[in-house]
This record gives sequence, C-alpha cells and structure tokens, in this order.
Amino acid sequence: MKQLFYKLLMVGLVSMVWSCQPKDDPKPSTTGRDDNMALGNPSRAARDANNYLMVKPQFALSYNSNKSTANWVSWHLNAAWKGGAIRQDDFLPDPDLLSNWYAVKKSDYNDTGFDRGHLCPSDDRDGSQTDNSATFLMTNIVPQAPDHNRKTWRLLEEYCRKLVTEGNELYIIAGTYGSGGIGSANNGAVVRTIEDGKITVPSRLWKVILVLPNGSNDLSRINTSTRVIAVDIPNTQDAAEKKWYEYRVTTNSIESKTTYNFFDKLPTDVQDAIEGKTDRVQIE
Repeated sequence: MKQLFYKLLMVGLVSMVWSCQPKDDPKPSTTGRDDNMALGNPSRAARDANNYLMVKPQFALSYNSNKSTANWVSWHLNAAWKGGAIRQDDFLPDPDLLSNWYAVKKSDYNDTGFDRGHLCPSDDRDGSQTDNSATFLMTNIVPQAPDHNRKTWRLLEEYCRKLVTEGNELYIIAGTYGSGGIGSANNGAVVRTIEDGKITVPSRLWKVILVLPNGSNDLSRINTSTRVIAVDIPNTQDAAEKKWYEYRVTTNSIESKTTYNFFDKLPTDVQDAIEGKTDRVQIE
C-alpha cells in the first residue's frame, strides 16, 4: 500500500509540473483579420528579382534581391491582430527566398552602427508566437539609424496602435528608398552598404497609413474624407531631433520618390483626394 501511495503521489506531482510548463500558442483566430494587401500592390510586385512578391499570413512584401531588403511591406492592423505573445527576438534568414539569393543573417548587422529595424513592427503582430516570429524574418528588417528607430519611428508605431485602441483599423505600407544613411558609427559619415556591399542602407524610410473606423466591407467605406497619414523620414541619427508628425507629407510625394501607386484598388477620384492631402490632425 505504501509503494502504491508513493507512486500515485509521484504521478500527481509530475502532472502538476507538466501543467505549469509553457504551451505552444494555440492557432490564432483569423476572425476580423483582413487582407494585408486589400488596397493594392504598390509596385506591381510579382516574380522580378528586384520586385519579388512574398505573401505571408502576417504581411506581404516586395523584396529586392539586389539590395537584400524589402522595397515595401504591407499589413492590416486591428484588435484581431493583437494579443499577449512575448517578443521573440529570433532574427532569422527568410526560408522563402530563392536559393541563389543572399540570405541576410542577424550577425550581418553586428557593429555596423545600424539597428535591425522592423518595417512591420513586432508589437503589431503579438497575437501568437508564430505571428511575432514572422516579424523577425530578415526580409522585414532594414538597416536603420538607432535614434531614428528607437525614438521617431517607434513613437509613430505606438501612435498607430493607439488608433487601434480607439476603435480603428489601419492599412499600413512601409518601405525605403535611396542609399546612404548615417548611423551611430563611422563618425557621422554616410554609409551606403553593410556586409561587404550585400545589404543596401536606405537613405529614407517612409510609411503610409490609412485609418478607418472598425467595420466590414472596407473598400466600400473609404471615401474622399478618409484619413491618410504619410511620413518620409531621413535614415539618420539626427532625424530623432524632430517628432514623427513633423515629417508628414502627401502620399503623392512618396509616390513621386518611389514610382509606386498606392491604393490602386480604390476609385480614381478617391485616390486623388486622399493622396493629395497632408494629414493635419493635431498630435498630442
């Protein structure tokens, strides 16, 4: 009887310990998560090596194998994408790259004076560990001046998530153009590439954000009064001396610099109206 008692006791203890172990995230619900490219494909990305369309559950992107960075990343953001998953920090080469392309590694950014800057932010995809890990694929990462990344860009990301908590859903596209940034190394000199020329350092980072009250049939709800926030920010340390909203421009301005066509799923008159305005909402 005593041996049986100890066996039962041990089974109970093991069961208790096992129940306390962290479990993999359950498969997240996709209810309320809309198409990450619902408003269009800005560069008509397809199979071109420098404009290569990659569609993932968490975001879509146009990849440039010559620069080893994305041209742009597009994603939808609302409360359905949010959750309690912790930041994974598992920067990894993207397994979906073609085998003959250079696959950027985490270590390629070491000691360069540039952060591994997210285009689609980690905190926009914390609905599950899988969602969060996707944002650490190196195809979603660009060389970003540290103060730019940790101050100006971060505060814009936080503002977007604040809009979501206020009952909105967002369609966001972020990207880069040009070459040559100023990071925290090289005594303030412009750096055009890192990792022996394999990775281009962009000269500018931009973001276009369309804001809608929560709802359905989103394309039909967008009109000439819909709010669009567009920013175009130099990839330099001293970019952080200004607030993100001081970099607001028209979407048309970013189109002229990149040759992209945003919101091409919308009627032409709506595109013209929302792309020609600079957001003037007062930011606290």
